[in-house]
Amino acid sequence: MRLSSLADYAVVLMTAAAGHCGARGLIDGPKARQNARQLSEETGIKLPTAQKLLQALARADLIETVRGAGGGIRLARPPATITLAQIVEAVDGPIAITNCIETRGHVCAIEQGCSVKPHWFVVNNAIRDALDAVSLADLTRKPAAQMPLDSTMKTQNNAPNMMEKA
Repeated sequence: MRLSSLADYAVVLMTAAAGHCGARGLIDGPKARQNARQLSEETGIKLPTAQKLLQALARADLIETVRGAGGGIRLARPPATITLAQIVEAVDGPIAITNCIETRGHVCAIEQGCSVKPHWFVVNNAIRDALDAVSLADLTRKPAAQMPLDSTMKTQNNAPNMMEKA
């Protein structure tokens, strides 16, 4: 499973916006408001893409936009109350690992006799819960250590087999 590029960029924009919040994650303060151009320059996300994403984030009530002098974009709530799942869903819609998770009409040739379909709900909920457990405040903290995914997999694949005799 992979997030869309737009969802990834939305997380980057929200993290940048959270970095401009006042002390303790308050949404007011002299640096709390940024405009799309500033966030675009700060993150490296092209301005038209940033504007499109900021509109989607505003529709999801994750950011507020204020027009005019002193206006700009700010978080609608403190970063600790905004989750990664909410940001992803604002851009990509409901998290659904397979088509049969979605309640909207979809076509599946094997749906009638599928024995796996009920299990996808469990997997999907686990993924959504994991994304919901990460707040925007968590994303603004520096991670303890960074390990690329392929390094993690190599480590797991090279681990000694516990079933082998010494």
